[in-house]
Amino acid sequence: MLEIGPGLGSLTLGLLESVERVLAVEIDELLADALPATVAQRMPARAGALTVITGDAMRIAELPHPPTVVVANLPYNVSVPVLLHLLVTFDSWQRGLVMVQSEVADRLVAKPGSKIYGVPSVKMAWFASSTRVGTVPPTVFWPVPNVDSGLVSIIRRPPPETSASREQVFAVIDAAFAQRRKMLRSALSGLAGSSAAASTLLEAAGVDPQTRGEVLDVHQFARVAEQIFRGSDEQPGRGGSPRTR
Repeated sequence: MLEIGPGLGSLTLGLLESVERVLAVEIDELLADALPATVAQRMPARAGALTVITGDAMRIAELPHPPTVVVANLPYNVSVPVLLHLLVTFDSWQRGLVMVQSEVADRLVAKPGSKIYGVPSVKMAWFASSTRVGTVPPTVFWPVPNVDSGLVSIIRRPPPETSASREQVFAVIDAAFAQRRKMLRSALSGLAGSSAAASTLLEAAGVDPQTRGEVLDVHQFARVAEQIFRGSDEQPGRGGSPRTR
């Protein structure tokens, strides 16, 4: 179990009752230093099953054990980049449960056509199916935030079958949502070379050039990327820290 943001260790103690091993990543050095002592005091028999890593979850590139499950209490301002980084970097984990700001939870699970469907929704769909499974009121936190939190269940699945790379598909997603009201033929003109070229490529992918990115699912974005980057080895951007909107 990989736990992001264990804090004082309330959830960590519960996890140690149920799983073989917990890898806890904590950015706060004081909290990270205190966690092993807390576990040793309250659950001495399980103290050896805990590994604490002091660092930023958005920058960790390797772990002492491959995680199979992820649980995370993610800071609201970086929740989506951290989650996408974990999905990109550690493909061993197959399911997870994360707590994020309620609005972010809704965006992660949004479907095409929704007003809140956007970059986080499509990029999450590349990696996994996601479901909103609960709401956490602000009164359970200290200090008390001004927003509700949402619980999102994540089940990893294979990415779409496509000849385009993830970086190429994500570049198309980023461009499509850079200006939400633009039709795709205009939004993708920079990648395609012109609006006319974008129209031709979109039609080849089976997508109406006059539609907007909000109605495309991840498979359609992959088909568009295939057409735009066909025969190209170009890898626009890196997937470790995907841009979000």
